[in-house]
Amino acid sequence: MFTGIIEKLAKIVHIEQEGTNLHFSLESELCPELKVDQSLAHNGVCLTVTAIQGNQYRVTAVDETLQRTALSQWKVGQYVNLERAMPFHGRMDGHMVQGHVDVLGKCTEIKDVNGSWTFHFSYPAHPDHILVDKGSIAVNGVSLTVVEPGLDYFHVAIIPYTYQHTVFQFLKTGDSVHLEFDIIGKYLAKYAQLYMKS
Repeated sequence: MFTGIIEKLAKIVHIEQEGTNLHFSLESELCPELKVDQSLAHNGVCLTVTAIQGNQYRVTAVDETLQRTALSQWKVGQYVNLERAMPFHGRMDGHMVQGHVDVLGKCTEIKDVNGSWTFHFSYPAHPDHILVDKGSIAVNGVSLTVVEPGLDYFHVAIIPYTYQHTVFQFLKTGDSVHLEFDIIGKYLAKYAQLYMKS
């Protein structure tokens, strides 16, 4: 379980294909605090650390993960958001994030509003994709507050600290992003579906 509060950025330094899997080697200041078998969210995707050497570590994405995310589009030199799993004694500063991508969204507009930024996103409409105004959503693993959601779009306001310490600083119009909807809303949607069938 994660919180959507990004700790550090990691830089992709090597990508290796093995069958249908992709192995990513990344460089990060977090390396001294990592251990093999640890769960680590990369742009909101939970991956397991398989090796550590110096300031670099390795993770593997299997075909199922590659089909559901934008990891197959990652390139050497690209930066990604990192978050370690929340310890039981930790603070829930963001919201409950599982590290499981629900759908790929697209950045449709970026507005500089003189001190902060507004990012607009679209995504495929689906009954399970529930958003409420001032509710929570994880965008590339970042816990954010939803503003003016529609059936297939929403936008968020990004403060300077978040912009400077996450991959939002690199995001461009047309880029794909990982979206994870609030787990509470997903359970409510599933309950409503089951109730309507009975």
